[in-house]
Amino acid sequence: MSRFTTPRFSPHTQMVLATLLFACMGVCVKLASVHFSTATVVAARGLIGAVMMAFIAHASRTSLRTTVPALHIKRGLAGVAALALWFYCMGRLPLATAVTLNYMSSVWMAVYLVLRAWLAGGRRVDPRLLTAVAVGFVGVGLVLHPTIARDQIGVGLLGVASGMLAALAYLQVSALGRAGEPEVRVVFYFSLMGTLLGAVIWLASGAWLAPSASGDTPALAWLELIGVGAFATLAQLLMTRAYATGRALVNANLQYLGIVHAALFGMLFFNESIGVDGVLGMVLIVAAGMAATRFPAPPLTSSSEVAP
Repeated sequence: MSRFTTPRFSPHTQMVLATLLFACMGVCVKLASVHFSTATVVAARGLIGAVMMAFIAHASRTSLRTTVPALHIKRGLAGVAALALWFYCMGRLPLATAVTLNYMSSVWMAVYLVLRAWLAGGRRVDPRLLTAVAVGFVGVGLVLHPTIARDQIGVGLLGVASGMLAALAYLQVSALGRAGEPEVRVVFYFSLMGTLLGAVIWLASGAWLAPSASGDTPALAWLELIGVGAFATLAQLLMTRAYATGRALVNANLQYLGIVHAALFGMLFFNESIGVDGVLGMVLIVAAGMAATRFPAPPLTSSSEVAP
C-alpha cells in the first residue's frame, strides 16, 4: 500500500477542508509569532509534520527510503524558504494579505514556464497566459498599496518572494511525482527539511522567542505552536490527496477559498479590515491564478528542468 488513507470525502470536499485547515494554521502562526521567532515556528511545524508523516508511513507500510534525495533537498530548500517568509509575513501583515501574496505562486509558475520556453528557443506562448501574468502583477501592486501606506512595503515584498519560492517548490513536487515518489514520502522529507533548517537558523540566531515576547511563555502559546504543525500537516495531506484523485483544474480554483477563509478569520480574531484597493488586488490575483491554470503553458520535458 503506497498511498495514505484519508476520510471518505470527495476530492473537492477534501480541497475545501484543506483550505480551511490552512487558514486555521495561519491563525495559529499569527498568534504564535507574538511569542516565538519565525525560525522556531518553522522548526515546530516541520517537527510535528515529520512525526505525523512517519506514523502514517508506518501505518500504511510506505517506505521512506528514497532514490532521489537531491530532488527532495531542492524541494525542501525552496519550500522551507517560502514557508519561512510566509510565516514572517503572517505575523506582521493582515492574514488575508499574507495568504494572497503567497497564492501568487500560480502566476509565478506561469512566469517561470514562459521564461523557460523563451530561453529554449523562443517557443510560442499563448498570449492569454501572458495577459493573466500581467493581470496578476497589477493585482500585486494593488495588494501592496496598503502596506506602503503603513510603511510595511519591505514585509509585503517578502510576501511576494514567498509566492515566487513556493512556485519553485511546486515545480519540484511535480518532478518528484514524475520520479514515482509517493505523497507520504514527499511530505515527510519536506517536513524533515523544515525541522532541520528551522533549527539551524534558530540556533544560529540564538533567539527562539519573538522580540515582542517577554516573561514566561504562556501555556496557550505552546498549543498555538502545536496547532501550526498539526493544521498544516492535515491540510497538506488532504490537498495532496485531492490533487491525486480529483480534477486538477477544479482543485486549483477551489484552493483560492483559502483567501476567503483567511479574510474572515482575520476579521474575526484580529479585527483586520481590507481596503477597496486590497480587495480588488486579491480579486485580480485570484482571476490571474485561475487563468494561469486554465490556459496552456509550455511543458517541462524532464525533471532536471525544474532545478532552481
